[in-house]
Amino acid sequence: MGRKAIEILDIDVNQLISVLNATLSEEWLAYYQYWIGARLMEGPMRSEIEPELMLHATQEFNHAVLLVNRIIQLGGTPVLSPSDWMVLARCDYDAPTDPYVEIILEQNLKGERCAIQRYKEIADFTNGKDHSTFQIAITILNEELEHEEDIEGWINDINKMKEDFKKIRL
Repeated sequence: MGRKAIEILDIDVNQLISVLNATLSEEWLAYYQYWIGARLMEGPMRSEIEPELMLHATQEFNHAVLLVNRIIQLGGTPVLSPSDWMVLARCDYDAPTDPYVEIILEQNLKGERCAIQRYKEIADFTNGKDHSTFQIAITILNEELEHEEDIEGWINDINKMKEDFKKIRL
């Protein structure tokens, strides 16, 4: 990290690197959860939802890239082993053992809500102390909020379809 870049920080850099590595671990798990869930998913609206989940997976990967770059800029080392991801991550990884679309969506919604909380905490921690990390946190937070909204919309659509189907059967 550049000398002036270090001078302008008003934050415990080691603590920040630790938080960013935990968050990086969560992003890798989120990427895989989206990617594998989209590939295995079965049920109504699958053909509409799968490409969107793959897009979410790509965005989670891009979040990981931003975090790795920032960790390196701060003079840290990004988490190096996938075996550490589950240890460092606060957000759970839910294996898609039930491929039904609603189950996959609920698992992803749980992950998004955890990520939203994580990025809010990073933004609060870095606000006015580390402008670069703050900006990264806000950028990612906004995407995580969009993901939550997408997933809630799909769940609502599926529930509406079920209600409509029940009315037709009566």
